[in-house]
Parts: sequence; structure tokens; C-alpha cells
Amino acid sequence: MGSLFRSETMCLAQLFLQSGTAYECLSALGEKGLVQFRDLNQNISTFQRKFVGEVKRCEELERILVYLVQEINRADIPLPEGETSPPALPLKQVLEMQQLQKLEVELREVTKNKEKLRKNLLELIEYTHMLRVTKTFVKRNVEFEPTYEEFPSLESDSLLDYSCMQRLGAKLGFVSGLINQGKVEAFEKMLWRVCKGYTIVSYAELDESLEDPETGEVIKWYVFLISFWGEQIGHKVKKICDCYHCHVYPYPNTAEERRVIQEGLNTRIQDLYTVLHKTEDYLRQVLCKAAESVYSRVIQVKKMKAIYHMLNMCSFDVTNKCLIAEVWCPEADLQDLRRALEEGSRESGATIPSFMNIIPTKETPPTRIRTNKFTEGFQNIVDAYGVGSYREVNPALFTIITFPFLFAVMFGDFGHGFVMFLFALFLVLNENHPRLNQSQEIMRMFFNGRYILLLMGLFSVYTGLIYNDCFSKSVNLFGSGWNVSAMYTSSHPPAEHKKMVLWNDSVVRHNSILQLDPSVPGVFRGPYPLGIDPIWNLATNRLTFLNSFKMKMSVILGIIHMTFGVILGIFNHLHFRKKFNIYLVSIPELLFMLCIFGYLIFMIFYKWLVFSAETSRVAPSILIEFINMFLFPASKTNGLYTGQEYVQRVLLVVTALSVPVLFLGKPLFLLWLHNGRSCFGVNRSGYTLIRKDSEEEVSLLGNQDVEEGNHQVEDGCREMACEEFNFGEILMTQVIHSIEYCLGCISNTASYLRLWALSLAHAQLSDVLWAMLMRVGLRVDTTYGVLLLFPVIALFAVLTIFILLIMEGLSAFLHAIRLHWVEFQNKFYVGAGTKFVPFSFSLLSSKFNNDDSVA
Repeated sequence: MGSLFRSETMCLAQLFLQSGTAYECLSALGEKGLVQFRDLNQNISTFQRKFVGEVKRCEELERILVYLVQEINRADIPLPEGETSPPALPLKQVLEMQQLQKLEVELREVTKNKEKLRKNLLELIEYTHMLRVTKTFVKRNVEFEPTYEEFPSLESDSLLDYSCMQRLGAKLGFVSGLINQGKVEAFEKMLWRVCKGYTIVSYAELDESLEDPETGEVIKWYVFLISFWGEQIGHKVKKICDCYHCHVYPYPNTAEERRVIQEGLNTRIQDLYTVLHKTEDYLRQVLCKAAESVYSRVIQVKKMKAIYHMLNMCSFDVTNKCLIAEVWCPEADLQDLRRALEEGSRESGATIPSFMNIIPTKETPPTRIRTNKFTEGFQNIVDAYGVGSYREVNPALFTIITFPFLFAVMFGDFGHGFVMFLFALFLVLNENHPRLNQSQEIMRMFFNGRYILLLMGLFSVYTGLIYNDCFSKSVNLFGSGWNVSAMYTSSHPPAEHKKMVLWNDSVVRHNSILQLDPSVPGVFRGPYPLGIDPIWNLATNRLTFLNSFKMKMSVILGIIHMTFGVILGIFNHLHFRKKFNIYLVSIPELLFMLCIFGYLIFMIFYKWLVFSAETSRVAPSILIEFINMFLFPASKTNGLYTGQEYVQRVLLVVTALSVPVLFLGKPLFLLWLHNGRSCFGVNRSGYTLIRKDSEEEVSLLGNQDVEEGNHQVEDGCREMACEEFNFGEILMTQVIHSIEYCLGCISNTASYLRLWALSLAHAQLSDVLWAMLMRVGLRVDTTYGVLLLFPVIALFAVLTIFILLIMEGLSAFLHAIRLHWVEFQNKFYVGAGTKFVPFSFSLLSSKFNNDDSVA
């Protein structure tokens, strides 16, 4: 609780690590995650540091492991993830990781041979298909004499040339192969234009798709056979085939040659299948063996790299035998830090142990707030605004309650909140399931905020009961406090009820709207035990009543929330020993807010408690009375209570007096300290002795924080180096802060009206969805009503989830964040700190990413 209310006390420690034990000591520190290292070599380039060679070796091992993981995934071999993180390798065993390089070379050679065998096999299969298809039209190409009727695309000159060449006994040439289906038309046109018709092309589509030996893509192929005359034409045909990436294979001249080639192909294909299967089996065995330890090796290499990164932040002493590191460590973990150093020294077998010293510092430490799986989500909401300054009050402790409550005020619906609660409860009960933790980004976002959703759903159930709203319908749990029969007594009311409009047969028949009068005895029997009375769901003025209730509720919650933020600022001033801020800043701020807006809350509660149903008609308007408080009307009005005018004037006087104190109090006080009690030199030497009771005054004129230690010890006396005092800058800063606060009290109070607006929007949207779907489905007659009701309920459920739960829930979530960041936290929270990021192996991922960094 203490750590969550305020960040932990930090100290700067100096570690003295022996060269032989530094690796083991940092390994022990990384396992426990106790310290954050400071870079002592900021002026040295990354490539000039001591352990840059070891870091490069780790990066080379990472590259090898990435290749192994890719090959294992390609072979569909499961990667067993270890239940526990393996320890970092000791320095003596780091050389064993070089076996990975031999394994990589072997795998690359085997994979390369496998790809060659596979490519050769695919080429032989294509060759067999080509021989089988071209066998059907070989005789046609050899003994064919083209005519104009069969080939109208051939010109008469080409036919004559063909006939002449055939008479002269010109030798025919053949080119055969396979071409992609999409290139056939363009290929044929190119042959015709280039070869001038001196070719005969035959095509046939393969029945089955084949895998491309080059790309591995399964596509549709065409077998072609080109007959040509002359060597020049043959060279052109081959160049065109190369241009269109055709797979060209030798064409047999005789049937006997074709048979011999076919038999040889079948034998080679069988041999390749056998060799390829054996190669794949061997490769899978090697990968399965590597997969057994690849997870632990990935973790070990990452730990090695992280350790060497931290060692590069250390500096050597003059003897180069000892490494010196500076770390931030919580004071509560100093004993664990000493034990980790002793453990590392013991594992390395060093005779001289490593040790640590605490050193004083003027630097602001990082902010360390311990969280667990429940508080982590709320702390992330606060850190998104800004990491808290060192030792200031942490809003996350109060956000655990206020954030889901303000969300529920805007989202209040019993049914919707219960659905959200069940969804969050499912995530909480299955939080150890690996698929939920490794799901897609949106689902992982819901999973990380499961406890926030759980509380938001639980608080929404509560506010839904207060609003008496369940899927836009009221629930009568305890019986209404209104009695309708008491209005219908007789046609002649008693004398004391002459001014009351009671019901009779004539009134009931001729009026579509009947009004319940709570002043009639027996009509209003008392308030509903929990929340809004369900009878208001039937009233025509329901919206007017709920708007008045929710508007006042929003103002009350907002003023209480902001006042609580100002009070938390007092705890900051007390902790940092700035008591003058309490008297000159916090108290005037509280007076300004309470005298105006606190009085508004008082009037709301006073009217609720004092005026009853009988006197409600003479009750004054709170809004009019609040306006008259500032206008001082000439005519007297009927106030809420006796002496109201004098009380309001006193409050206005207090408010008016608090404004100049807020504007000028702190600057004038600092100026008085500078001139009258100056630490800048009561004596002429520029220094002064500081009394114990003046530490606060000294802190005001220095860095205004004694804990930051702007004190020096000279000649046994505490002295302080003085800084330049700029009264104008201090005055302007305080004036800007005061103006922002005074105007913000008004604007921030109005900003809390979003609680009323979003609650109204959610209720009306839910009511519209019910009226357009469920009411229509329930009014259908019994013949088709049952069949229609199932799709109507399904559609109603889908729209409820996507519109009312997700969209409206996201809107209320964002508005709740804004109320905390702007209206609440700016009253006391600076958020200008740096987050404590420990050197911890638990922050390392078990997977290799391009943006991996060492914490």
C-alpha cells in the first residue's frame, strides 16, 4: 500500500565487480531485477566499448537461431516452450554455443542439396509430360503439308516456300517444352512476327497443374512443339523461348530414342524420390533435435546479450581489473542486492567478492512503484498521462475506485454491466491460458485490462441498480412506494384536500394523463429501498425527473472529486517540506472552491432534506438562488433558510480574499525570505550558516527541496551555494497557475456534467434499441411470434454488444480517463518523472523481433 500511495525511496549505489566475476554477478542481478544501470560511458561510441565484440558474437548467434527457427517452422515441427526461464550461460560455457555455427552450415548444405534434388525432380516430371503429349502430334508435324484452307493465317508466299523447301529436302528442326498458360497467346504472336511464318506450332494443355521448379508455384502449363526450317530460324525460336521463360527440353528424333529417354527418365525419377525422401528424413531428424533446445538457447543468447550491454555501461578502474557500475536501487532491496553480488561471486569461484557502496547524489532518482496483475492496469492509465515525479502522491491508488465508478455513472445499466462483468470474469479465470495471452492485438488489449473491465462491470451493476435500469427497463424488486389507489377515493374530497386533484370516474375517462400527487395521504408511502422507484419508468415526466437527479449528482461527484485532488496536494507539500504552499496555495484553493461550489452542494442537500412533498411548491430554485448570490438583487427573495443573504456575503468575502492570497502570497513570501532572511549572504563571503529550524526557508530559495541535497559541507559547517533569485519569473508562474485554477474550477465543474450527458445518452439509446427490436418482436401474434422472436433476440444481442457495450463503453471509458487526467490529477499530480526500468531477464521476450531492446 505504501509503495502504491507514493513511489519507493531510491538510492544510488556503486558496484565494484571483479573482472572474473562481473558476468556472473550481472547474471544474478538480471534474474532478480533489482537495479537500473546508469551509463558511465556516454561519451564513448558504441563501437569503441570494451565488450562490443561479445555483443556482435551474440548478434551472430541470434541470426543463426532465427534461421533455425525459420527452418523448424517450415518443417511444421512444434517448438516446445520451457515452463521456466533457463539461466544465462556461464562465461566458461559460452564457447559451446559455437556448435550452432556448425549446425547452421550443415543445415544449409542439406537444404541446398534438397532444393537441387527437388528442382531436378520437377524438371524430369515436366520432361515426361512433354514426351507423353508431343507423341500424339509428332507424325502430323513431319508429314504435314499446310494448305490455305487449314491455315488461313499463312500467306501464299509461305506456302510456296514450304513446298520448295520440302522438294529440296530441307531438314526440319524441333523445339519442345512447356509454357505458362497466360503467355501462350503472346508467345504465338511473337513467333509469327519474328519467324515470318516459317514455323509450325502445336499446343496441348496438360490435364494437371505442375509446380514450377524455379518458384515452387503450382500453375497451369501448356506443352508446345515448334517445327522450323533453317538454323537462323532455330536461333530466333530459342531466343523467344528464353524471353518468355519457357521450359525447353530436348526433343527425340526417332521413336526408339523417345523410348530410351522415357525409360531413363522413369528410372531417374524413382531414384530421386528415394534420395529426396532420405534427405528429408535426415533433415527432419536434425531439426527435431535442434527444436528440443532452441527455446532455451534463444533465452540464453538474449540474456548473454543483455549482460554484455550492461557491462558496456560500466567503467574500469585504473588497474583494469575491476569494473565499476552505478545503479539505482530501492532502499528496500539493498539486502537482496548484496546477496545477489555474493551469489555471483560464489558461482564464479572468485577469492575477492564483489561489493557495493551507497553514494550521495543530487540527481532526481527514477520513480519505482510496485504493482501486481490487479493494479498494473490502473497504474498504466496514470502513467499514460505522465510518470509520477519522485516520491509524489500516486493517483493510481485512488483511481482503482474512482475510475470504474465514474465510468459506471455514465454507463449505468444492470444488464449491460452484468454482461461486461461476465466477460471480464471469464478473462480473469482463464488468465493463465496461453492462447489468450498470445492472441491478436485487440483481444490482448482486453486481456491486459481484464481487472479494469471487471470493476467497471461490477460498478455498472451497482449504478444500474441505483438508476433501476436493466436493458432500458425498470425492475420492481421491493415494490413501489407509490399507491395509485389512494388517489381514487371518492368524488367529494375532504375539506383539507379541496386544492388536491383526486381521481374519479370522470377524470379517468376524460384524461389520457393522470397525475399522482404525493401530498395526498397514502399516495407516497416512502422512498424505494434501493435506487429509483420503478414507477418512474411509466411516468411521462420520467426524463425530466432523471435529468434533474443526474445533473445534481454529477455536480456533487465532480466537486468532491476535485476537492479530494486539492487535499492530496497537501500531502505532497508536507512530504517535500513545503509547508508555505499549504498556507499560501492549498488553503486559498480550498476556500475558493468550497465557498462557491461547496456551498452549491450544501444548497442541494439542504433542499432535499428540508422541503417535503407538501412544501415543494414553495421551494425556491437552487439555480436562481445561486445566481442571486453573485448579483445581489435589490428585492428580497424567499431564500432556503433564514439569514441566507448574510451567509452568502461572508462566503463571497472569503472567496474574494483568497484570490489575492493565491496570486501574491507565495511570490511575496519568497521575496521576503530573499531580502530579510536571505541565504544569499548575511555575511559578505557569500555563505551563511544554516540553522536547523530554517531548512524549510533554505529549500524555498534553492531547489525548494531539502531532500534533493543542495547542501555542501565545508569546514564542518553546512553551507549552501546560492542561485539567482528571479521575482518576476516566480510571480508570473504563480499568476498563471492561479488564473488557471480559478477558471478551471468553473470549467472543470461544468466538465463533470458529462456524467449526466453520457448516462442520458446511454439510457436513451438502449430504450430506442428495445423499442425498435424487442417491442416489435414481442407484439407479433402467437402464430409467427415464436419464429420471429429468435432472430429478433439474436439481432438485439448483436447490436447490444457492438453498439451499447463496445461503442458506448469505449466512449464512457475515454471520458472517464479525461476526468481523471484533466479535472482530478492536475490539482496535485505533476507527472514529470522517469520510470524505473530494472535490468531484468523477465522483460526479455522469448521471440526475436526487429525492435528488440534490452531493458
